[in-house]
Amino acid sequence: MTVAAAPPLLKMTGIVKSFPGVKALDGVGLEVKRQEIHALLGENGAGKSTLLKILAGAQSPDQGEILFDGKPVTLANPHAAQRLGIVTIYQEFTLAPDMSIAENVFIGREPGRGPFVSWSRMAAETEKLIRRIGLERNPMTLVRDLSVAEQQMVEIARALSMDSRVIIMDEPTSALSLAEVEKLFKIVRRLKDEGISIIFVTHRLEEVMEVCDRYTVLRDGRNAGAGSVSDITIDGIIRLMVGREVNALFAHREASEPGPVALEVKKLTRLRTAQDPHATEIRDVSLHVRRGEILGIAGLVGAGRTETARAIFGADPFDSGDVFVDGELVTIRTPRDAIAHGIGLVPEDRKLQALFLSQAIRTNVSVAALDRIGHFGIFVDEAKERGLVEEYRKLLNIRMAGPEQAVGNLSGGNQQKVVLARWLALRPKVLIVDEPTRGIDVGAKVEVHNLLFEMARSGIAVIAISSELPEVLSVADRIVTMREGRVTGEMLRADATQETLMAMMTLGTTSRAA
Repeated sequence: MTVAAAPPLLKMTGIVKSFPGVKALDGVGLEVKRQEIHALLGENGAGKSTLLKILAGAQSPDQGEILFDGKPVTLANPHAAQRLGIVTIYQEFTLAPDMSIAENVFIGREPGRGPFVSWSRMAAETEKLIRRIGLERNPMTLVRDLSVAEQQMVEIARALSMDSRVIIMDEPTSALSLAEVEKLFKIVRRLKDEGISIIFVTHRLEEVMEVCDRYTVLRDGRNAGAGSVSDITIDGIIRLMVGREVNALFAHREASEPGPVALEVKKLTRLRTAQDPHATEIRDVSLHVRRGEILGIAGLVGAGRTETARAIFGADPFDSGDVFVDGELVTIRTPRDAIAHGIGLVPEDRKLQALFLSQAIRTNVSVAALDRIGHFGIFVDEAKERGLVEEYRKLLNIRMAGPEQAVGNLSGGNQQKVVLARWLALRPKVLIVDEPTRGIDVGAKVEVHNLLFEMARSGIAVIAISSELPEVLSVADRIVTMREGRVTGEMLRADATQETLMAMMTLGTTSRAA
């Protein structure tokens, strides 16, 4: 007599979801077994986000069936999903920074009687949860005083407080250092051992091979493949994701002779203040970039790369140092000053710091170039604006329903192209791009890299900041490394390897091969 195998913990079949002008999901299925780490993969726009929103109860499918523990369920809202034990940890954290760890873990579900909160019980229960995942903090510590990795652990603790059976992690490693990623993997494996299933969404395919058991790949709103991670390679996953061979994916930049120095920074320094005691300091940072050159800046989290970019752009004040544009000393106190001198910045967090998510694509593209398309500095010439949007739609291959579409409804890769289009429309002398491909898929990465190459070919001086050493080595002509707010080295790409760059980033070993 044979014993029937237990049904999968979660099974979605025939899921269909349409929005005006686009079918986001067309008969998609997802099967997650009990006590497994399951990778959900696909290019931006493949349908992953829509599928996760349905699973989280934030959207309803037009067609399809969802079985949980072998029984059909309706996920009418997020509370219905949470009652079943399906909890989502989003890429953008949903924590309240001015509340304690305990308050964030139990927000809306505070223990106590009636309107009275039992603070001692809440602290005690939070203490058990955070110790379970290795967070050594006082439960009453304010979230704003935690590192990014610790904040993510608070999100996990909140999920555990809901008696989770399936935890969805959306790009959980995108803002973590290598050591923090390894710590997260230990937590994920521990949760699996405790009987929890994990849906792991990532664009870093090497992480899939290291931590996941099985995978499902979506492409253009349909299933492209599924199976055991042990039976496939990274190249095989990429082929499923993009529908073409891997060797057609990678961008290449031909060596060229750069022009004169477009931007030079000398001894830029920004120290902590009483108002911002946790700020990353930058000290005596000096660097330059030439027209037609891509300068890469590499460093670990907290090295001061983003702070340097923001200081150059006038987004943060600096205490001392000089900025030269085309050899002339300039004064930059605000982003308006930087823009007036021909400097643009594509920030690390496009959603919070670059895009107006509820506004139309045309507004997001044209907002920095109103002088070109306006009359008397007040009125916008709509015909010119439409022409501008169409020009960059074609140039950057922005996949969109139309210029009136809200930019928040685009995939991550297309959102990044809209930000790049904004600065190209301004025709900058210098463009700083901070983590240009964070949170976007392999295919879109190559498109963004090619855009950076085209900008350099057109004479723009490009500064590319990235946490991914393969990306720095792929796009940069010359590389500067930083550690603890200081420049530790400089190399030509031809002389650089991941090992030498890592030594310069972590040990402060200086090399001036350039």
